[in-house]
Amino acid sequence: MDQPADHPRILTGKIGVLLVNLGTPDAPDEGAVRRYLAEFLSDRRVVEIPQIFWQPILRGLVLRTRPRKSAHAYSQVWTDEGSPLAFHTAAQARALQVRLGDAAIVRYAMRYQKPAMAAELDRLLADGCERILVAPLYPQYSGATTASALDAVAAWIRDRRRLPALRTLPPYFDDPLMIRALHKDLSAQIAALDFDPELLVLSFHGMPERTLRLGDPYHCHCQKTARLLGEAFAASHPALKLATSFQSRFGRAKWLEPATDDVIKVQATNGIRRMVVAAPGFSSDCLETIEELGIRGREDFEAAGGTHFAALTCLNATETGMDMLEALVRRELAGWI
Repeated sequence: MDQPADHPRILTGKIGVLLVNLGTPDAPDEGAVRRYLAEFLSDRRVVEIPQIFWQPILRGLVLRTRPRKSAHAYSQVWTDEGSPLAFHTAAQARALQVRLGDAAIVRYAMRYQKPAMAAELDRLLADGCERILVAPLYPQYSGATTASALDAVAAWIRDRRRLPALRTLPPYFDDPLMIRALHKDLSAQIAALDFDPELLVLSFHGMPERTLRLGDPYHCHCQKTARLLGEAFAASHPALKLATSFQSRFGRAKWLEPATDDVIKVQATNGIRRMVVAAPGFSSDCLETIEELGIRGREDFEAAGGTHFAALTCLNATETGMDMLEALVRRELAGWI
């Protein structure tokens, strides 16, 4: 049967890679932050309170009070290129595209707000991608992050007629590629400081403690990342102490402990004067690493008696970080490229 003359041109034969990060407001103002928080905090993977109880609290209290505070925090870290998370994730996608060349089409998306996952998957499909690797940039698995990103993929699948073959990047919390990359990068940043730190705090994003008791492996993944990094630093920096903590508590529920802000204050009170903080659960610098750790963390440390403080950057699109990301992606694309 001949193809109809008006048949649309359909591209085929391509391979796509979609890097996925959490999300960010479009601007550092109350309206944009409110829209972002409304979507983020309405995700049942993020807040597991039944919606009939949670939505009145969210709409009647949280979205009336929190956007102003969060907008102020975002305004302290906003760049000419937009939010740090968007800027760094876009840079990672561009760098990976250069490294993969014609082997794959690389795009990035955010689980919340823009660029939306569904829109970017549609673009890859329109570009002829019949095989797509979805790569959530979360080293440690959590239902609130990795699973939520896969929920968005599932929703996209449900609403599309024509679908590609799909693969997803597994968590890489204990992958030697990541441990080596983090150790190399953090060691280089420490060496560039004008002081010798006594303590390195490894700060992971917090989760409600109940998620651990319900079977979420996130806490265990964070602890293993910290243990493996500790072993690497014990060999290279035997005098450097390490501590593990969890940041970004929200609401009244009990969260994973110890809390990063408490650790920073207690360590300074106990005599630590030179401290560095790193966030090995974040693939890209963002509000939580720059404002919460870099600005408020320094304030807390110095107020408690500390004298030298540095918040180390994430891997971002550094050569070390991209070496790791390229290797992880190429491994998952095996058999396709």
